[in-house]
Amino acid sequence: MTAVLTRRPGLARIRAAGSPLHLACLALAAVVVLAALLAPWLAPHDPNTVDLGDALAAPSAAHPFGVDAAGRDTLSRLVLGARTSLLGPLGVVAFSTVAGIAIGTAAAWRGGWLDSVLSRGTELVFAFPGMLLAILIISVHGEGLLAPVLALAVAYTPYVSRLARSLVLAERARPYVSSYRVQGHSALQICLRHVLPNIAPVVLAQSAINFGYALMDLAGLSFLGLGVPALTPDWGRMVFDGQTAIQHGYPLSAILPCAVIVLTVVAFNVVGERWADLVARRDR
Repeated sequence: MTAVLTRRPGLARIRAAGSPLHLACLALAAVVVLAALLAPWLAPHDPNTVDLGDALAAPSAAHPFGVDAAGRDTLSRLVLGARTSLLGPLGVVAFSTVAGIAIGTAAAWRGGWLDSVLSRGTELVFAFPGMLLAILIISVHGEGLLAPVLALAVAYTPYVSRLARSLVLAERARPYVSSYRVQGHSALQICLRHVLPNIAPVVLAQSAINFGYALMDLAGLSFLGLGVPALTPDWGRMVFDGQTAIQHGYPLSAILPCAVIVLTVVAFNVVGERWADLVARRDR
């Protein structure tokens, strides 16, 4: 008699979660977040101290990553810049996730004309480029972090609302929803206590991916000079300021923030995609 061996889903999930790439990206994301939280204590110098006599200095013991064209310590601006560079995407993801879940849930649960109106509205927003919307709002509001965050949050909301709508439609057809309805539970109670917790893992996985994209978009706006003010440490602004250094043959102050942006975006995307994969494995 031959024994049939089957792979346990729990073990498969553990192996998938423990893949080297996922663990490396998770560790990188954690380091970046910790650096942002502890930035005032980690930065060796004041990021806005200007010393033109030391401009474009090579890496040294005092300045491990060198100095930019304005004589400011590159390492300090990288560390302090993590706060602004992560705070913006966090605002985009928080607003778009809450608004997207509310819109998608209302459209899927109520259906009918409300579903048509909300779906058509999100499609109109979806068709409008988020970066262009951000540039238009910034041109009216002026520089700062609030305007681009709100603009990109509006642009990202349709992605979340579409996902939430499809997930709520699937949950609404499950027997437990009919059971709670028969027991007299209101639609709000069913959604808040049962439907939303069930769809939360998938939405959070998408939010992690959106976080990386929002970081890249906000860095691009700062590079164009449309984001945070000039004196505010920010990775995208550092790339913009580093153009002068590149022209003089000192690219380090521009290359380092570029590398940090790319690695952070990749880390959050990999973590989000792996999380979504684990949720899909769980639901099979």
